[in-house]
This record gives sequence, structure tokens and C-alpha cells, in this order.
Amino acid sequence: MTLVAIGSLKGSPGVTTSALGLAAGWPSGGHPVVVECDPAGGDLLGRFRLEADPGLVSLAAAARHRAGPGLVWQHTQRLPGGLPVVVAPPGADQTRTSLDQLTRKGFEVLRWAAARPGTVVVADCGRLDPDSPAWKVTEAADALLLLSRAHDDALAHVAARWPAVAGRSQHPYFVLVGDGYPTDEVARELDITVTARLPYDPKGAAALGGRPGRRSAPSRSPLGRTLAQLAGHIASLAVTPPQEHTTALRIHTDPRTVWSEVSR
Repeated sequence: MTLVAIGSLKGSPGVTTSALGLAAGWPSGGHPVVVECDPAGGDLLGRFRLEADPGLVSLAAAARHRAGPGLVWQHTQRLPGGLPVVVAPPGADQTRTSLDQLTRKGFEVLRWAAARPGTVVVADCGRLDPDSPAWKVTEAADALLLLSRAHDDALAHVAARWPAVAGRSQHPYFVLVGDGYPTDEVARELDITVTARLPYDPKGAAALGGRPGRRSAPSRSPLGRTLAQLAGHIASLAVTPPQEHTTALRIHTDPRTVWSEVSR
């Protein structure tokens, strides 16, 4: 019974791909669904050649008249691997209108869905600009994963806005993506705990993104394995009383390998 929001503050560090990988790698027994809440428009419809309906637009329309924990599932489509998704239209205007409609309900629709036993709602919030309606999702979420490249421009935005971001989430987690400054250096300079670091893995990202010609299983890629570790960590926190959340998953990468450790 978990609602996880994923977003960024700068650029495109792979939020949608990470949302898919997190849901696909969720521990067995969970029932994940990915909901596109990026006000700039969705990517899944085009990536996987899905239909425009059902999706976020039909969900927002239905939420005006009825509610309940099963409503989100009535507006899903299935990716080739079977993962259910609620797709947003690629156009920003239509997507933002749908999000505004859901915002009027305080995004209880996603919370209701996450309240079903075993259900995990992963909300792809895209870039979290100051006026983004997706902030309502992060405030309702049990956890927020903020993704960032480990480069000067992206980290400058994190340094400036992390206190505000952390204040709008019950459990904020900072995740680095790809190459750049070392993890420990970023954590020290920004005074932020780095929960995980996703590896630079173009093949793994392509497999998760459904690109033609990529037939390797996403779960076998370095990126897929790392996201599965992160999913397992979040899932374990979801069943742990808040006062016992004393561990931080540290997933490190270098060009040759991926490993993880849990430290107290």
C-alpha cells in the first residue's frame, strides 16, 4: 500500500525510465501501476505505441463523478511485459488540464488506489517546476525520489531547492543518475544523504523504454538490477514503523560493476 512519486528539478535524468524500472523491479507480492503525472506531457503513449484512451484524461473525467480504490485500474493499459500504466497525452495543455482536475480532489484518487492491499502506485511527475501541479502528488506520496545528474548545473538546482523539496514530502530520497562527481563528494558538498546512484546503462535504459531492437530483459541489466534494489528498499520502509526508518540504502556504481550496501 504505497504511493511513490519520482521527479527531477533540472533536465531529463531518466524519470520515466526509472519509474518503469522501479515498478517492474518491485518485490514479488506487490501490484505496481505507473501513472504519468508529468505536466509537460507523457512519453509512454509514443514509446510503446499505446492508445490515447484509456489514460489520464479518462481517469480525470471519471474522478469528477465517482471515486474508489479500483478507479485507477479501470484506466490502465498494459505494456508488452504486462506492467499496467496510466498514460498521459503527449501534449502539455491536455495533460495539465487533466492534472488540474485531479488536483481539485487533492489526488485522493491515487491515494485510494495505493490503499488497496499490495498496490504500489508509481507516479512519474517529470520535472518539478515551482508551479507544477504534480507537487500535489509529492505531498500525498509516501515517498519522493528526486533524481539528478551529478553535474554542476543539475546539482546547483538541488542545492538551491532541496530544503523546499524535502519540506513537501513525507519521505524524500535523493538519487544520483549516471556519471559525474563522486557520490561521497556530492553528499558532503550538498549535505544531503544520497540514497542511491543509478548507473550509466544505455542498453538497460533502452530495454526499459521499449526501444526496437533491444531484446535483453530489463531485470538483467545493471540499471534494472539497481532499480530493483531501490524498490526493495522502499518496500521494506513501507512496512516499517516511521521511528525505525534508520537505514539508508547506498547503491554505488563505477564503470565496471554495481554493488550495494545498507548502512546504519
